Amino acid sequence: MRKSLIFLATAGVLSFHQPAAAEGVALGAKASTLGLGAELVAGFTPRLNGRLGYNNYEYEFTGTETDIDYDLTFKLESIPLYLDFYPFKGRFHLTGGLLLNQNLIDAEAEPSGGTYTINGVPYPAAAVGSLGGKIDFKDTAAYLGLGWGNPVKGKGLGVNFEIGVVLQGSPDVELTATGVLASDPLFLQQLATEAQALEDDLEEFKYYPVIALGLTYKF
Repeated sequence: MRKSLIFLATAGVLSFHQPAAAEGVALGAKASTLGLGAELVAGFTPRLNGRLGYNNYEYEFTGTETDIDYDLTFKLESIPLYLDFYPFKGRFHLTGGLLLNQNLIDAEAEPSGGTYTINGVPYPAAAVGSLGGKIDFKDTAAYLGLGWGNPVKGKGLGVNFEIGVVLQGSPDVELTATGVLASDPLFLQQLATEAQALEDDLEEFKYYPVIALGLTYKF
């Protein structure tokens, strides 16, 4: 997947090259709910810009899902490929495109009172061993948004603001254990049911909100 992202990013840069000579290019840095990122912006026409970017960030938090306490690490990594349409040739724009999506959550469960309660059944932590998992989403997700700012309009520094949503689909949860119960069919069935319950609890993440603020420089 990582090789595919590099290939598509390179293709995006090459596709920007010819129009950029006519309409201008700009570079940007931004902070958003997708992480910290950088962008290359190319103007195709007075009403249409293209954007290629990269976002990355990581943070930790805790949460309780289906009676299990988790230490969670949210790993953000994505490559946006967007088109900005300026209906009034000003700075207001509508955005659509794709997000090459490597966002995921690593989860490490914490036992309570020496037990894990999995699908309503208590299991000794010593028999379960380490209980953890991975939560990820579609590799390619649609993006819709709107914002204010046109990096290729004018010269020098500019400011961009944007809100939108990534349609990344329902989460896919995989839970694994390392203890002696990891080979028990009944336990594995309970673990699969627990993973499905966790997917249901995280269903709201299928629509990931984006709020972004950035600085750009027009050459």
